[in-house]
Amino acid sequence: MDQTMLNQIVAKVVAVLSKLSVEEGVEKGIPVGISNRHIHLCASDCEKLFGWDHGLTRKKDLKQTGEFAAAETVTLVGPKGVIQGVRVLGPLRQFTQIEISRTDGFSLGINPPLRDSGDIEQSAGIVVVGPCGAITLQDGVICASRHIHMSTDEARRFGVSDSSRVMVETDGSRGCIFKNVLVRVHPSFCLEFHIDTDEANAVGLKNGDLVRLSQCKEG
Repeated sequence: MDQTMLNQIVAKVVAVLSKLSVEEGVEKGIPVGISNRHIHLCASDCEKLFGWDHGLTRKKDLKQTGEFAAAETVTLVGPKGVIQGVRVLGPLRQFTQIEISRTDGFSLGINPPLRDSGDIEQSAGIVVVGPCGAITLQDGVICASRHIHMSTDEARRFGVSDSSRVMVETDGSRGCIFKNVLVRVHPSFCLEFHIDTDEANAVGLKNGDLVRLSQCKEG
């Protein structure tokens, strides 16, 4: 068997396995990923907080390809309170963004708006303290809108597209329907429904639980 034929066979097998995996995801449901408070840093802010030429130290890979929890943490200082040990997520981004829950906002004394990730204009400000310095952000703190990551193939199987808004249903004694859930589609994404700790605790969800699409509405 020549190399060309072998490559064709391997490609076909991979395609079939990928399709089966996607179909299984549609049938079984969408796994939950609960987002605890965290910060994404730009390079310049990382330098101010952790020192010149400091790169993030990979501690644990996250489910989404290329993303990781870093060993580095920071302290958030608000008008009414302090939260220590806030995890930095990598890799570095073009701008600094902090995602917290509504409860965290109450503790800090700030009022972060509910926003899609990346939409930080005129959001809440905060002081961030690291081992080598501090930065004062005029904006950048949000409560991240609940959303689903999925690959292109998964989106096709679910019948949705990037920026669709869907309804997600949960089971259990506190079962509910989450409305206005943003769908994010990219070939590298892994299927996962992201909510914050407040939302998860309110309905009794934990990491790895399965939810399902209840209704789709194109955005």
